[in-house]
Amino acid sequence: QVQLVESGGGVVESGGSLRLSCAASGSIWRMIDMGWYRQAPGKERELVAHISSDGRTNYADSVKGRFSISRDIAENTVSLHMNSLKPEDTAVYYCNAEIRPYSGITLAHWGQGTRVTVSS
Repeated sequence: QVQLVESGGGVVESGGSLRLSCAASGSIWRMIDMGWYRQAPGKERELVAHISSDGRTNYADSVKGRFSISRDIAENTVSLHMNSLKPEDTAVYYCNAEIRPYSGITLAHWGQGTRVTVSS
């Protein structure tokens, strides 16, 4: 069974920085695409940043130039470095990963979410 655990959320003032981390554990043969999503109160979940298995990245327009996604293949982790945070970045952030297990099919997995609050 695969589990994703996020950490690093919290409360920060506008203009501040936070680093989110997501660690995958369990029956993992290969991690494929990974990403961070967020869901603000009353809004749908949206993609924030994505990193493919070959390291290509893409970002939501609203975070380009401020956020950076990275991954450590050996450690099965993905991180999101968030700079110049704005109140509109306030949301619960979720880690997502497509994981191929040692046996079975490739599935997308979600973490439990970590809350980020940016005060004005």
